[in-house]
Amino acid sequence: MSTTLPFIITGGPGSGKTTLLESMECEDAQVFTEVPRQLIIEQSQVTNGILPWNNLAGFAQLCFMEMLEQKKASSNYPLTFLDRAIPDICAYLSWGDLEIPQHIALEASSGYQQLVIFCKPTLETYVQDDIRPYPFEEALVIHQKLYDLYESMGYQIFSLPLLPIKERTALLASTCREYLRVV
Repeated sequence: MSTTLPFIITGGPGSGKTTLLESMECEDAQVFTEVPRQLIIEQSQVTNGILPWNNLAGFAQLCFMEMLEQKKASSNYPLTFLDRAIPDICAYLSWGDLEIPQHIALEASSGYQQLVIFCKPTLETYVQDDIRPYPFEEALVIHQKLYDLYESMGYQIFSLPLLPIKERTALLASTCREYLRVV
């Protein structure tokens, strides 16, 4: 396993991933922002924009192209974190009862560290908004779908507990560095 492969930070919507990764930017790590959230913002401003609740398959393809670019760019750094990644697309398509295209499934299965960091939404972290329109209960269903998908793909899952941000960041950094020493 290459130590330059990126770590994926994932979990249900509103689980504190973005806050965590913003904190990691203060460390010696390269962080890539969440593609779906940015695309929702962009597509919401376009007439007939491609949004996941109107066209999940089309939105998944937009995410795939952007996430593939992030995956390629991430190999240039020694410690990299992605706020969601291509396996997430597979889970969302599955959640929407849609077929997972072969090219997406293939890219989801390699090119990442096998250790995936999961953050679970809690009532403390979850905020429903225009970009995250799901009620909290649905965020938990999505979280479980993500967890099951990653597990079925053979990824090793580390569930990061909800801690004060400095402690959570330190635990994330130490867990990933220890993992890289072992592989």
